[in-house]
Amino acid sequence: MKSNVLAELQRIVGARLLTGEADVLTYSYDSALDRARPEAVVLLKNAAETQSVVQALLSHETPYVCRGAGTNLSGGCIPLRGGVVLSTALMNRILQIDTANLTAAVEPGVVNLDLQKAAERHGLFYAPDPASMKACTLGGNVAENSGGPRTVKYGMTTHHVLALEAVMPDAGLQKFSIDDAGPEMMSLLIGAEGTLGVVTKIWVKLTPIPEKIQTILASFSSMEDAIKTVSDIIASGVVPRVLEALDRMSIEAVEAYLHAGYPAGAEAVLLMELDGAPPEVAADAALVEEISRKNRCVLYRVATEAQDRERLWEGRRGVYAAMARVAPNVLVEDGVVPRNRLVEALREIRRASAKWDVRIGLLFHAGDGNLHPNVVYDERDAGQTRRAKGAGFDILKACVAMGGSISGEHGIGVDKRRAMAWLFTPETLNLFRRIKASLDPGHLSNPDKIIPLPEESAAADSEVRDNPGTQNGPGGFVVPRMPLSPAAKALVEEVKRWGRGGAAAPRSMAVFGTGARMPSRWRNEFSGHRLETSAIGAILDLDRENYTVRVEAGIELRKLREILAAQRFYLRLPDLGGTVGGALAAKHWRGIRDCVLGMRLLLSNGDVVEVGGKVMKDVAGYEIQKLVLGSWGGLGLILDVTLRLYAREQKIFLNLPEPLPFTPNRWHLLIKKAFDPLDLWAIPETGPDLTAAGGSGPT
Repeated sequence: MKSNVLAELQRIVGARLLTGEADVLTYSYDSALDRARPEAVVLLKNAAETQSVVQALLSHETPYVCRGAGTNLSGGCIPLRGGVVLSTALMNRILQIDTANLTAAVEPGVVNLDLQKAAERHGLFYAPDPASMKACTLGGNVAENSGGPRTVKYGMTTHHVLALEAVMPDAGLQKFSIDDAGPEMMSLLIGAEGTLGVVTKIWVKLTPIPEKIQTILASFSSMEDAIKTVSDIIASGVVPRVLEALDRMSIEAVEAYLHAGYPAGAEAVLLMELDGAPPEVAADAALVEEISRKNRCVLYRVATEAQDRERLWEGRRGVYAAMARVAPNVLVEDGVVPRNRLVEALREIRRASAKWDVRIGLLFHAGDGNLHPNVVYDERDAGQTRRAKGAGFDILKACVAMGGSISGEHGIGVDKRRAMAWLFTPETLNLFRRIKASLDPGHLSNPDKIIPLPEESAAADSEVRDNPGTQNGPGGFVVPRMPLSPAAKALVEEVKRWGRGGAAAPRSMAVFGTGARMPSRWRNEFSGHRLETSAIGAILDLDRENYTVRVEAGIELRKLREILAAQRFYLRLPDLGGTVGGALAAKHWRGIRDCVLGMRLLLSNGDVVEVGGKVMKDVAGYEIQKLVLGSWGGLGLILDVTLRLYAREQKIFLNLPEPLPFTPNRWHLLIKKAFDPLDLWAIPETGPDLTAAGGSGPT
């Protein structure tokens, strides 16, 4: 790095520029396996200073990586290209707790547990609770879209962030909110691992502490019985606050380390929590006990004292440290599978353990299918390290083959970058690359993370196909992908024909469904090419065991609700009228974002990109399925969407006015360029030029 860069950084931050050998080595690793040495470290103090530092690095084309507490488990905050580490550890103020509106404003260096404690003094709590909550920071939680045990009921970090302030790669300071008109830029930054900007302020929602919390420990003589109990609890309509599972190896390690009170000799333990009003908790607890005993529960114990409850939780949070006593190193994997595939996933983990001759302890967020196989090894032995990584990759491949994901909460970083090519099609990966390039053309903000390098994508092509039912040679595996319906294929071909002629005849095209939310003038006077979605209105998959439904975008929302309710499945969506695609494109209601798990989107060049799926936790790649909400179709045509269902009817509180078509700002236009390079889509306009580029009408 040039000396003039260091001189400029020192002028900005003074003694908070670190270049000593011990300092740079300290910031060369996180909690994963990889190492990369920075050339300098900057300890940031505020947003204005962050802007100045990023501007200096941009001027000198110097790469940088933002870092919180370094608890990341995928190499997400190591500086692969050297450059500068930007530490937010000193930006650690809780700026406001608003008890009237149940929100908090914090700087990114605030430790998760510190916010929890501050909120508790007001009778509130912050729901996301990673196992590293004593050390991890809110900025890191946003970067990784962290989860934790409470995710099964309360959701991921993305479900609790209301707004973000960030220094973007152009050094501009920008605030993005959940209530902004247009595409959800805020959601794009959550889980982006700092590749699209440096977060400097976070607004989150807080939740009132429930009247009653009941903690239950149940042990089983087989993991299969424990998993069956999990499935039956969810099917009963009970949504536990927590639903965790540990295997025998993990139980024994925890007991030797912490004496948490887990039963000796158990093959599996479920740690469950229920919360809510006392009558509700009592009814749910009776049902949980009945289900547990029906599935041959050996021991069923309720923690009646706060001290007992805390001991059980200290054991759960201490699993990683306990496993580190078994061997010098622990590789913590983070795959996700649909809940009904957990037993199969367990078999695959045991197979990987035998194949690679490694010991694997299993901890998982059973309620949402998020597996944490802990592979113990000694990194001083190159053979053990190779076998540990081999076992980890085999487990991730199995998760993908079962319709799951390679990460539920730990992120991709560099550790799983190659595996992204197993999960996503080339078209989807190319869209990710264009998004990165549109916001960070210099590729300076945490470069070479998340998205596979070209040579890695090529290598992955030899390992996996997306052709259902076809085995791709020795060591290959099948990625399950649902074929498009004939009507959807026809739309793809229609867009391809229009896109090919777009340069010569650049008229706009737009999506038309029922028009329930479309301005009447636009509906009547739009003169471009109309894409009708009335033919794509089928229910493609109702997964009764995993409580998900996949529907085409043209299905009417009222009809879908009626069909599901007749079979005792419920959407957490109000009766908005119009089609599902239209409700998503207009983002009529803020809460709609929490229902969306996966999506297939048709781009203007005819590419179909697929993101997400039917698992409740998935932090692999950029959250396209949330970004397109509120875009009025301006980024592409929604072909189908996977939605979360519930066994009980859900309470819904509407809190947003009627959405209006938006005028794209500079960020929207940059993103639109990534999705729609030919500028073919058009959005509803109220001005005289109805064919101005910017997006399509909602379906």
